[in-house]
Amino acid sequence: QVQLVESGGGSVQAGGSLTLSCEASGPDFISGGFYMAWFRQAPGQEREGIAFSQSGGGTLYSDSVKGRFTISRDSAKRTLLLQMHSVKPEDTAIYYCAASPLWYRCQRNPNYWGQGTQVTVSS
Repeated sequence: QVQLVESGGGSVQAGGSLTLSCEASGPDFISGGFYMAWFRQAPGQEREGIAFSQSGGGTLYSDSVKGRFTISRDSAKRTLLLQMHSVKPEDTAIYYCAASPLWYRCQRNPNYWGQGTQVTVSS
């Protein structure tokens, strides 16, 4: 079992910043052996992966957030952060933390998901 709990969502004005956090726990979560990611789903749209963290430290971003968002993990690799800068109204969505022991699963269909946190960007 793996539990993922997000926090930090809320409302922010366009051009502002917001940081999301995700705490991973559970007997099956091996901190160094899991890839983690942030996905988001806007109203009426499909869920999309926007930022990915490899257990070895590498990162990957979607074009929609590259240069504005930063994904990072703490030294224990159980806390995943998403620092959001220069946010836009189109960043409004429910943001989900996700994890998988397999890289290809983490990018496409992670094994584990958090409950999601709402981010609303006003113009």
